[in-house]
Formats: sequence, C-alpha cells, structure tokens
Amino acid sequence: MASRTGAQLYFDQQLKDPEYRTAYEEASERIRRTDSLVRSLDERRQAKGLSKAELARQAGIAPEAVRRLFSMQSPNPTAATLVALAEALEMDVVAVSREDRSQTARRPTAGTEGRAPAV
Repeated sequence: MASRTGAQLYFDQQLKDPEYRTAYEEASERIRRTDSLVRSLDERRQAKGLSKAELARQAGIAPEAVRRLFSMQSPNPTAATLVALAEALEMDVVAVSREDRSQTARRPTAGTEGRAPAV
C-alpha cells in the first residue's frame, strides 16, 4: 500500500470536521451535476454530428469557449452559456424542485429524450 502524502493526510483530517464535510459534499454534488449537464450537451452535439466550432457558431458563442467547456477537467460555465448551447442543440435546461425530481425518477415521463438533465 502506498503511503499517504501530507496533503492527503491533511484532507482526511479536515473531513472529520462536520461543517467542512458538509461543505465539501455540497460542492462535490454541484460539480457532479454541472459535469453531467456538460456531458449531456456534448453527447447531443456529437449525436447531431456538429463540430465544436459549428455548435459555437449556431449558439453565438466564441469557439474557444465551447472548446474549453467540452475539454476542461472541471469547467465552470455560466447559465447563459449552457442555455445558448442547449437552444442550439434543440434541448431544454430545466430547473426542477428536488421533490418533483424524486417523483419523476420513479415515473419516466414521455417525450423527455433530447433534454438536458435537470439541475
């Protein structure tokens, strides 16, 4: 077993603090949901056979912004960028209450293909 680095040991210690752990888990979930949304947009782009440059043109966004969004490890796009891309891809970005989301998860809704996941 490889020995743990000082940074890993420090992080392990920080996670013992309930307040820190809660903040860490909330941030992790936010990142996971953003990543899921970006992946959905990129999958749709590929399915439609669009290059990143063509999608950028259709969405009215700088090509380098789209390229960075789909190639960065942890992108941090604005809501306006996500909506513009979704519109260009004929998708909706929908905010759903957690209560509604849990009910929807139990009952598949007809006509939801082509939609970005709710955030």
